[in-house]
Amino acid sequence: MTVEKDPDLQSQTEVLAFLRDPASHGGINPREIVTHISRVFLVGDRALKLKRAVKLPFVDFSELDTRIQTCRREVALNRRTAPMLYRGVREIARSEDGSLSFDGKGKIVDAVVEMVRFDQDCLFDRLARDGRLSNPVIDSLARQVASFHDDAKVVPDDGGLAAMLRVAEKNAASFEASGLFDPQSVSDLQSALIERLRNLGPLLDRRAETGFVRRCHGDMHLGNIALIEGQPVLFDCIEFSERLASIDVVYDLAFLVMDLWFQGQASFANRLANRYFDQVEDEEGYLLLPVFMALRAAIRAHVTATAAKQNKEDRENRQSVAEAYFQFSGNLLSERTGRLVAIGGLSGSGKTTIAEALAPRLGEPPGARVFESDRLRKSLFGCDAEDRLPAEAYRPEFNERVYDSLFRKSVDLAALGVPVIANAVFAREAERSSMTANAARREIPFAGIWLYADAEALRSRVAARKGGPSDATVDVLDRQLKIDTGRIDWRQVDVSGNVDTIVGEILDHLGKTEQES
Repeated sequence: MTVEKDPDLQSQTEVLAFLRDPASHGGINPREIVTHISRVFLVGDRALKLKRAVKLPFVDFSELDTRIQTCRREVALNRRTAPMLYRGVREIARSEDGSLSFDGKGKIVDAVVEMVRFDQDCLFDRLARDGRLSNPVIDSLARQVASFHDDAKVVPDDGGLAAMLRVAEKNAASFEASGLFDPQSVSDLQSALIERLRNLGPLLDRRAETGFVRRCHGDMHLGNIALIEGQPVLFDCIEFSERLASIDVVYDLAFLVMDLWFQGQASFANRLANRYFDQVEDEEGYLLLPVFMALRAAIRAHVTATAAKQNKEDRENRQSVAEAYFQFSGNLLSERTGRLVAIGGLSGSGKTTIAEALAPRLGEPPGARVFESDRLRKSLFGCDAEDRLPAEAYRPEFNERVYDSLFRKSVDLAALGVPVIANAVFAREAERSSMTANAARREIPFAGIWLYADAEALRSRVAARKGGPSDATVDVLDRQLKIDTGRIDWRQVDVSGNVDTIVGEILDHLGKTEQES
């Protein structure tokens, strides 16, 4: 086939008339949705996406050849994560009589991506808005993202500090073009972003050199993920720019963590980050989340502001949202100091529940990194968190390996300036003393918390437990109850109350210890 030059780059008048005509779709009247770079036509069980013939600072679809090739790339790239959604590319051709048709034998005048249409209520932004997210769904999403990043192609010649500074520079130009934001406030935000990026420059460059820059999704926010047949499905990745999508994997993740936190889902944002880093060998990456989230929030701010200029009907609301993103971006750049909180207690004392409730409230977004001995044990044994381990995995020599790993990971990350929670039984005085001493050697602010309840309450909780990484049974608890715990000089907290009360007591204690230090 030959390709016909687009007769009207800006309007695509003839193609749009064809796509809007029910006769082109077997008599079905299509519904049209317009975005800044696409027009989507919903037809029965299908969605047809047309690239708009626009020329913008970040994308140029003014040439027909470019639009056709980009459609093909979109299908190929999105089939990495959503093969069930992307049917293929439908070419629009002109017949000898001048009429247009799908996949005809005449000259190609444009093309659309054909997708399977799904219920929009399955989108994660709708799930978040309606309170329909859950821990299992977030855990599944974390596994999906980690697996996708693991399989993504390494891009060795891009990334690092220079790439992130380019993002910040483009933000500055976009803020100015939007006309919404106070110039001095923009300058202050840009200065803070650039200073933080330069401070992290050696780490950013090292990660680029060691394979953490990959061909990622690039636009992984809540609206580009759907829950289909109970599984999170990533779709609509950036297909028009290899540079915009060839990024540090944590920068890819940061969009989603930021989006969750901004939508009032702090606990799920923290959980997603923790479950993701549980899956990957990349502890330093957690240090980058705040600045990467700030960059993502800044992008959302100017994109939303630009959309406000183009939408008179909803301008005031969009401007308000843009300003909120701008403010959130600045808040993410506040000064941070590392600290380590160890949470111990016998099985059934609620260590994991308390740690997960405390984590999003410890430090600034995205909250604390949580290291859990049960998950570390499974990882060291080469198993998934939900797998049951054999008895040899709990022998003294293996217990020692687990605690050594817990000490090292917790202290190393806290020393970099990240708030960390270390969650383990810590039944023996030597284990607690070692954790305290490890933090002291690195001059890390430290607090130890010991959770306790009476034996019958602990037995009841363990007996009722379903799922999770812990293998503890009532028999295991009974053996723990016989251990000589020695002197407990950590702050002791009664767990007979509700979770919010317990977390509040711990936060009060942490505030006092911080003032004393």
